[in-house]
Amino acid sequence: MESDSSQQNLNRRLDSWREIASFFDRDERTVKRWEKKRALPVHRVPGGARGGVFAYTEELTAWLSSPTKDSAVTAVPHEKSPAVPLEQSGTGPEQPSPPPVIWFMRRPQNVMVWGVAAIVIVSATFILRHQMRRDPEAIRSSRATDPVAEELYLKGRFYWNKRTPADLNKALDYFTQAIVHDPGYSKAYVGLADSYNLLREFSAMPPSEAFPRALAAAKKAVELDDRSAEAHTSLAFALLYANLDQVGAEREFKRAIELDPNDGQAHHWYATALLAFGRPEEALKEIEIAQKLDPGSKAVLADKGIILYSAGQPDAAVTLLNQIEASDPSFVSPHRYLSVIAYQRKDYPGYFAEWKKTAIATEDTKDLSVEEAAETGFAAGGFHGMVEGMLPIQKQLYLQGSLGAYPLAQTYALLGKKAEALQFLRDAYNQRDMGFLYLHGDSAFNDLHDEPAYKDLMALDALPRTK
Repeated sequence: MESDSSQQNLNRRLDSWREIASFFDRDERTVKRWEKKRALPVHRVPGGARGGVFAYTEELTAWLSSPTKDSAVTAVPHEKSPAVPLEQSGTGPEQPSPPPVIWFMRRPQNVMVWGVAAIVIVSATFILRHQMRRDPEAIRSSRATDPVAEELYLKGRFYWNKRTPADLNKALDYFTQAIVHDPGYSKAYVGLADSYNLLREFSAMPPSEAFPRALAAAKKAVELDDRSAEAHTSLAFALLYANLDQVGAEREFKRAIELDPNDGQAHHWYATALLAFGRPEEALKEIEIAQKLDPGSKAVLADKGIILYSAGQPDAAVTLLNQIEASDPSFVSPHRYLSVIAYQRKDYPGYFAEWKKTAIATEDTKDLSVEEAAETGFAAGGFHGMVEGMLPIQKQLYLQGSLGAYPLAQTYALLGKKAEALQFLRDAYNQRDMGFLYLHGDSAFNDLHDEPAYKDLMALDALPRTK
């Protein structure tokens, strides 16, 4: 049976030749021969009985992807996974910028899973480039889909749609297995990119790790299948949030929609990008197309809620978000968006309540510590006490590398400390902090608008800015 932990699933210990052979779906004589002649990573039990061996599935997977092993080996790790229903529960993007106290970078908790996936990308890229040097059309031309890789991909999509930290890591595991099985399978790279794109938001993985990996996987997916709308959509998302490349992102979104006008995720993620570009009316049109194409998606509905709010329909937005929240209290997006709206309406009790629900749903104890400090400060000294209360926690997290520069810039600006706010804004731009995408509409910096240094930053942010 599959482990509840994707890390354990990727790095199980196999304690006999029989288990190692089963992992590769081969007989024991074959894997023993591989150990002698092809350096299969098998360990001997110290002081154990003659013939006692063990191996780690992570090492076996990496060996399988290595170009140094015999090219005749075509075995693939075979994980005995339970049957998974293939219905999809909806899709969703990364979320627009929240108020200052919840714009958070998080530390990774599943380094093993993420590290193995990165190794597989590098190894598969090496193999594919070697193949393409011999036959440039071998990968790009029409190819039959490997049924096992496709099954792994579909299981990955099932878990990806659930959007919890554990499920996203399970999805990452399945997409990685699909790539190991078939290094030329473009959809598996799309799944990998989409997992990294969302792990930044729904788990402890920080943007500095998530987005470069998403970008690498998306580029590989496009390289393998340039006519894949899904691949161009994933690349657009990664370009926008990893590089703040608005022109490149819009170009890729339009390419995806041109290739498949009925791709609901392309319209969905393009809508959220348009919101980041400061074009809410266009975003509303795109999200309505996405809703028609995928009417059962809670993620689409939740994003429609925040887009409605930005497009000047606050009552409709709150009604919709409240309905989604009531139907599924564990779904993160409505809590996050309602906290944004409550903050802007100066409904601070509502703001704290929704913020706390967001932190609990994402299992982010650091975010929760900032929320508690803010709520305590508010009880003692109102809004100013709230901002003062969370500043020491934010500074500590920033020094630990757990918080980006942008939220500190917001906090300093709200405290009237312009020099510090401008310095952290500059740092945020240099770090390509995705919060910078929302600078134009961020009221935290209203008192900085006349500052020359702020105008210089706005000019940087505006280049290039699409219309």
